[in-house]
Amino acid sequence: MIPIASKFALVLAGPVAVVLLVADRSFADQAYGNNAPSLVTLDTTQHRIRVTRVATRLDHPWSVAFLPNGDILVTERPGRLRIIRDGVLDPTPIAGVPEVHSHLDGGLLDLAVHPQFAINHLVYFTYARAGTGGATVALARGRFDGVALEDVQDIFVADAWSTTDVHYGSRIVFDRDGTLFMSIGERNERERAQILTDHAGTIVRLRDDGSVPDDNPFVGFANSRPEIYSYGHRNVQGLAIHPHTGALWANEHG
Repeated sequence: MIPIASKFALVLAGPVAVVLLVADRSFADQAYGNNAPSLVTLDTTQHRIRVTRVATRLDHPWSVAFLPNGDILVTERPGRLRIIRDGVLDPTPIAGVPEVHSHLDGGLLDLAVHPQFAINHLVYFTYARAGTGGATVALARGRFDGVALEDVQDIFVADAWSTTDVHYGSRIVFDRDGTLFMSIGERNERERAQILTDHAGTIVRLRDDGSVPDDNPFVGFANSRPEIYSYGHRNVQGLAIHPHTGALWANEHG
């Protein structure tokens, strides 16, 4: 996924063959009103890219994930999980999403399907979770039966509590070995990104059940969180695994 500001998300499926464009409601209305184009063709130096409008009137769509059958899951930041089947947005949100703290940057955020989804039907998502210390970002997973999420549970809750309601980070991506990476923003409290006892301003690496891999770089170090893979970040809102080298790439919002 290539995040562009907070207005668009482009998803490439195959060698520049399919592009999904999702715009949030306010931007689409401001830019096009009722005259939004349904098809745009763009020429690059090497390819011609066709951009087709798949769904409209979504409220701050934050992430998309493709299911093996071609259906598309979409998170809306206010707390709704939606599905697009055969090119049609289902008007009824998917049940099973926990209570979401939706304020400023917080809400229902990233989304990923397990690499073995065809077998286990597991869907992973991040969301802002409220508590006595303000709010933080949590990683949850549930089993999708085609209609609702079942057996939903938080498998990791970041110790990144704050009352700022900004800079949650919150991208997730599965590595080729089945572990997953998750980004956590520094909550606009910059000094926290340098403290290894704090999850704020880090990228963490977890097994698919939320446990810590034994080969994480800070496992066994005193005064360090074993989940941390990389630290010193501002607000990572893009993560991707290079398809050939396996290297983790990240981009910092702002």
